[in-house]
Amino acid sequence: MFNKISYLYISLTVLFWGSTAAVGKLLLTNLNNFQLLFFISLFGTISLFIIVLIQKKIEIIKTYNLRNYCYFALMGFIGVFLYHALLFAGLSVAPASEVFIVNYTWPIWVVVFAVIIMKEKLNINKILAIIICFIGVYVVVTHGDFFNFSGININGDLFALAGAISYGLFSVMGQRYNYEVFTSMMFYFGFSFIYTLIFTVAFSTIPIVTSYEIIGLIWMGVFATGLAFAVWFLAIKHGDIIEMSNIVFITPFISLIYIYFLLGEEILLFSVIGLIIIILGIFLNNNWRKHD
Repeated sequence: MFNKISYLYISLTVLFWGSTAAVGKLLLTNLNNFQLLFFISLFGTISLFIIVLIQKKIEIIKTYNLRNYCYFALMGFIGVFLYHALLFAGLSVAPASEVFIVNYTWPIWVVVFAVIIMKEKLNINKILAIIICFIGVYVVVTHGDFFNFSGININGDLFALAGAISYGLFSVMGQRYNYEVFTSMMFYFGFSFIYTLIFTVAFSTIPIVTSYEIIGLIWMGVFATGLAFAVWFLAIKHGDIIEMSNIVFITPFISLIYIYFLLGEEILLFSVIGLIIIILGIFLNNNWRKHD
């Protein structure tokens, strides 16, 4: 029973996470990256607060002190605000498929920061996995024209890569401190909302959104973030974490399906080939780490 329900949870996780690039790109038609993140942070905070209430974890919040809140503020800046601001900035200037694929290199940055912060040993297997991933990125950004750099979406690709680096750092820092996942994530999104509010007021305006945009923003804030985060942890609670992590590799392929049908964006052959190479590098690293 537990094994079967874990597949339901991981399937929902993949479906929710996979929609991020396509729905985000649609919303960026009339919103800028800070305006989009303003609503996502707001709805994400609300949805996670509801989950905390349902799970009766309010008492845990009472145990947090000033030091904990300083940590939440830092993590909210790195892993929610900065990550999404960079991802959405990339989506606003480059094809969604390319941005999402480059951004999906974040697991390899986990390896890099684990070596730097957690003092994990850097061995030949990890170096090989990193090299494989960056070969995949090179295939994606050059569109298979390996010696012609004129067609590279330099701004979009750099935003996507910077977002991946940010999320890799966030993931490693999250491993270092063992806070309760839902309450801490609620505070990450809450602090992200504060940062986004400041940036939106300072450099933009809080927009009036249409009913269709509200639907998309609720989807992004509730399902693609808060609820996705919840079902992901339910999946690894009821199933094998390595097996569930390997299934998550389907996410970027699901994202390409969303992108094709929602955006009508052409999916290039070399984008798929590059994605497969990136996932191969991440998969090999995950399995090699089990035997370290």
